Amino acid sequence: MQMKDFNDEQMAGQRLMVGFEGLQFNDDLRALIGDLKVGGLILFKLNIETPEQVRRLCEDCQAFAAGCGQPPLFIAVDQEGGPVARLRAPFTEFPGNPHMTGLDDARHFGEITARELASVGINMDMAPVVDVAPADMSGIMADRVFGSDPAYVSAMGNTVIETLQQRGVMAVAKHFPGIGRTVLDSHLDLPVFKHEPDAMAAIELPPFEAAIQIGVSAVMLSHILYEKIDPRWPASLSPAIARDLLRDRFGYQGVTVTDDLDMGAIKRHFDIRTVIGQILAAEIDIALICHKGPDIRTAFEEMVARIRANRGLRDKTAESVDRIMALKRRFL
Repeated sequence: MQMKDFNDEQMAGQRLMVGFEGLQFNDDLRALIGDLKVGGLILFKLNIETPEQVRRLCEDCQAFAAGCGQPPLFIAVDQEGGPVARLRAPFTEFPGNPHMTGLDDARHFGEITARELASVGINMDMAPVVDVAPADMSGIMADRVFGSDPAYVSAMGNTVIETLQQRGVMAVAKHFPGIGRTVLDSHLDLPVFKHEPDAMAAIELPPFEAAIQIGVSAVMLSHILYEKIDPRWPASLSPAIARDLLRDRFGYQGVTVTDDLDMGAIKRHFDIRTVIGQILAAEIDIALICHKGPDIRTAFEEMVARIRANRGLRDKTAESVDRIMALKRRFL
């Protein structure tokens, strides 16, 4: 299916990645894929029971999408190891990034994880975390990062990315432009990052630059307000960060995705229609909504309405869908 053949609803749907409830294909998935034409799904523990069950679920979703004339689906999961790992035994459980001691550990994690994800039909890992957490502070990411040295984090992150992607699983570097120095959990509310951009250039940004240079499949934007870059919008809604910094300054031409729009940092401060307007303005490719609820349909309808009403937004949506489809052709 070529992008030129997409109607407005199909273009909007490709820019949504959503969560759902259930262990098997059901009416909710039928509506998400068939009616809203979503381009991606994300799995959580409530969707996972056994390897065979996950495999059947993924196969049924892909088969239904194909039967609807839709492109293959991104099917993602957060499988970082340690505290953030949706797949547990009999899948391999890893202690997490802080417990890795070198590139061999990173490579081993990537090899095992890619094999296990691919074997059940999951084609995207929302990993690695390439945030940098300074050793002299206790940030919210301390139990999820590789360490405090940007060069070491870059090397470890790139090893995971290359190992996953060489084995057919898309990697997502997160959380741009870096949340290792934050202490408030964005699942609960909106953290404010007060450091100057020049300070970020030495600590937060190098691992993302490294990931971009080796062709990471996607970059996830954080729900953090970087007040010295954009005093109004968090990174996940910010043209100054998603467009001007990531695309224009760093030259990143791959897929971008928000962090979960159901998190407190967003839900407590912005309504979903405003959120979609900002995502379109910031030229972020994929809106991630991880929980079943009315926001998914509202986001779809708002996106369709806005791209129909604004030729410029429609053209930018076409560019986003081009990036999404290029990634799907590369891996799916």
